[in-house]
Amino acid sequence: MKKNPRRRFLQFAPLAALTGCATKPAATEEEQLPSQLGKPLSAYGERSKYETAKRLVPEVKRPQIGATRTPLAEIDGTITPASLHFERHHAGVPDLDPAKHTLLIHGLVERPAVFTIADLKRLPSETRTHFVECAGNSGNEWKSPGAGDVVRGFGLASNTEWTGVPLRILLEEAGLKKEGKWFLAEGADVCKMYRSIPIEKGLGDAMIVYAQNGEALRPEQGYPLRLLVPGYEGNANVKWVRQIKVVDQPGQAKDETSKYTDLLADGTARQFSLVLDAKSVITSPSGGQKLAGQGFHEIRGLAWSGRGRIDRVDVSTDGGKTWTRAALQEPRLPMAFTRFRLPWAWDGQPVEILSRAVDESGYVQPSREELTEARGGNSQYHYNGIKQWKIEADGSVKSV
Repeated sequence: MKKNPRRRFLQFAPLAALTGCATKPAATEEEQLPSQLGKPLSAYGERSKYETAKRLVPEVKRPQIGATRTPLAEIDGTITPASLHFERHHAGVPDLDPAKHTLLIHGLVERPAVFTIADLKRLPSETRTHFVECAGNSGNEWKSPGAGDVVRGFGLASNTEWTGVPLRILLEEAGLKKEGKWFLAEGADVCKMYRSIPIEKGLGDAMIVYAQNGEALRPEQGYPLRLLVPGYEGNANVKWVRQIKVVDQPGQAKDETSKYTDLLADGTARQFSLVLDAKSVITSPSGGQKLAGQGFHEIRGLAWSGRGRIDRVDVSTDGGKTWTRAALQEPRLPMAFTRFRLPWAWDGQPVEILSRAVDESGYVQPSREELTEARGGNSQYHYNGIKQWKIEADGSVKSV
């Protein structure tokens, strides 16, 4: 049986050799015990005051319009806490009373229906883990590659557990007509933002969700209801959803004509590119961080694809000349974050590291040059090119 070189390396390498540091003596029993009683019980848990991970909030003139970003480099595992899930709003966060909020299913259906929140919670439910990513995530890389760190370059993506009702059940209850080819999902925010979605998606894995990570949706995530269309660009996952209208053609909404389209080099527009292609990013070491010294380090990152499961992630520690397959953390779920890891010994020399994801469809994450050759340089959406970080001799990491 072949031996695992990674396991052998970790088994026989002394701790001091791996870290480059001497081990510290254990604390005495007196030092370990608290000197006073801790805080009392609470009705809703809080994180430690020593933990400081938070979303990046931009300075904008109109705070109701914009986005906050998830600190992906400060998150372990694959699940994004609801409080750190990125936000994207077009007219602020509405204050909706769940006792009054309803969902209307109408259009090309036999029996238009109105569902209350209580109605929806009585129906068969599902719980699934999926990512949501804004189509504009990493958009700055099109023009000027060099997002300073992971939160600025990749923070418009998060991954959580969602609970709700398959949209298929609601469409079947309303009696979907054969003429129905698309549906329009509209939110209850002031701008009445809506998107057109193919009916096949509605009959497939689309959901009307009311819970996230085991509790009710946060208001900024669509409370009390949002549409979830796994693998589709974030804007299509309409928050505060109030109606689903079945139609025979797309609605050509503002957010699928003037926005979220890609202007190609020949002047034509790439429209309804709803499925997000495979993407990955190394979160450690990454921009803004600094390695403590040469020796052992674990390269860590995240990969995801709107096409399904991540099949492989390759990592290069020589600027893309050679590639090594990283270990993937199970379970690998479709249209969800996958954590990858690679043990690595840094020799203290300047080096460039990058990752490349391959999904189960066989799609390979392209380089920035390959992506630009295919789509030109006019777009600001749907960027999924390979991201490269440079580690300087002093251990500092920057974007290139």
